Amino acid sequence: MSQDFWRNSGFHLLERDNEGRLSITDDFLRAYLMRPEIRPVEESGPNEIALHEALMEDPRRDPAPPALESIEDADARDNYRVLLAFLGRLKRAASLESSYLEIFSGGDVAVPPLFIDQLVQIIVRNILEGCEDALEPRAGELFFREQKASTEEGAVMLADLETVDMHASGGSLGSLGRLIVEAQAPLATVNLDVLDTENAQAYWLRDQRHDFVISMNFGRAANKAFCRVMEKWIRHFFGVKVNIEPLRAVEERGWAWHIGLDAESTALLNGLWRGDEMEPGILRRLLALFRLDFEESAAMRADIAGRPVYLALSMDEKGVVRMKPQNLLLNLPLASRA
Repeated sequence: MSQDFWRNSGFHLLERDNEGRLSITDDFLRAYLMRPEIRPVEESGPNEIALHEALMEDPRRDPAPPALESIEDADARDNYRVLLAFLGRLKRAASLESSYLEIFSGGDVAVPPLFIDQLVQIIVRNILEGCEDALEPRAGELFFREQKASTEEGAVMLADLETVDMHASGGSLGSLGRLIVEAQAPLATVNLDVLDTENAQAYWLRDQRHDFVISMNFGRAANKAFCRVMEKWIRHFFGVKVNIEPLRAVEERGWAWHIGLDAESTALLNGLWRGDEMEPGILRRLLALFRLDFEESAAMRADIAGRPVYLALSMDEKGVVRMKPQNLLLNLPLASRA
């Protein structure tokens, strides 16, 4: 039975078109106008309040420059500039998905990472609509939430970075816990539950708490679920069917194509492909390998049609995993489309 999840993502404020893509609605735009850094406060001036009320009434309007410049507080003006530029992208786009791709179509990325992550969460929520395997949305969190990796004794475990930091600061322990941390007294280790096949249904009750750890070791259920989410991500954007499977090692010499799922993996795979001598410390950051095959070789670039594409996921020197899901789209060796 499919479940509803990530109810605070904004997904429910959007509409799906005939192709399953997400159309922008007025209520979705209004939700951004109600963000804490935009919503007027007691100290807000009359010009700021008037602009906010006008936008709430018609969120598709484009305020004239004088209206923006008349905002009394400088920080509020800057916040409005950033937000209105982002909302302008959304309003011009045919869908949320096309707006996401357009962000990376030029050179510099001008959209704040927070807004990009929010778009990714909504798109992943869309492609997982009707999902029954709770490990898929948990694995899908890698697309838009940084993870903290642990590789002790060969076990590759991923936990939500923000949740880990909250525990480390005593944020989950109440005021007494925070006092203990601030006093630098010993703090008991906080254990997070590991989500696996046996207890996967528990995710639906805690989907917005981000407090489950998953194992990304070869053959584990969460590792395979991550593959399924990547397959759905690619198919949703391009209509191309691919099969992605976990891999222990890349045996092929001089492979045809690879995609790093993060900056660390991109550098690592580029170096290995060139035959560079890699430092052991860098190799130890590699967490998982995958093999991607197109179901239809005609969908690939003609010069490498039928060849596998290798994917890698790594952590940085601090053990943080920062996935770049756009790499799966921008670097996929698709056949040219007339």
